[in-house]
Amino acid sequence: MLRGDKVGLRARYEDDIPILLTELYDDVVNGSRAEGRPWRPITPGSKDPRLVVDDTEQGHVPFSVVELDGGTLVGTATLWGIDNHNRSAHIGLGLLPSARGKGYGTDVVAVLCHYGFVVRGLQRLQIETLSDNAAMLRSAERNGFVREGVLRSSAWVMGEFLDQVLLGLLVQDWKPASKASL
Repeated sequence: MLRGDKVGLRARYEDDIPILLTELYDDVVNGSRAEGRPWRPITPGSKDPRLVVDDTEQGHVPFSVVELDGGTLVGTATLWGIDNHNRSAHIGLGLLPSARGKGYGTDVVAVLCHYGFVVRGLQRLQIETLSDNAAMLRSAERNGFVREGVLRSSAWVMGEFLDQVLLGLLVQDWKPASKASL
């Protein structure tokens, strides 16, 4: 398990899937804001790739996020779009409603940076988020990510186009904020 100050990132367990399905993916509004594609219901027991891990997929590394104090599942974290040639990847995360507002997002980003830069040897990490996602913007910037641009009206979300903010962090600019470790 990768450890931060408050959370750990571990492999996805089969027991995680019903909780993530109910608390993250059945939420139409938040699911629509997070996905970048239209929300649709997921049949219980389906092999939806957002939940079920394909260990052969090398460009996508999903984690379950757990509290260090007690091991309670609090969300998901992903390093995706991994490009080994250009040594870059994207960061994504989703926290259960009960876990929001506790600083877990900032810690998850810190641990994903540790994983990307130290474990994977990447040069660049990138985040794309909706311009009104203050929590993600704050978590990214607290970890040293720099706003590199705005993709105007690039996301269709629940009947309207929204702007997305593009943030990037290079390994030479990264300053580990947490005691993220293996």
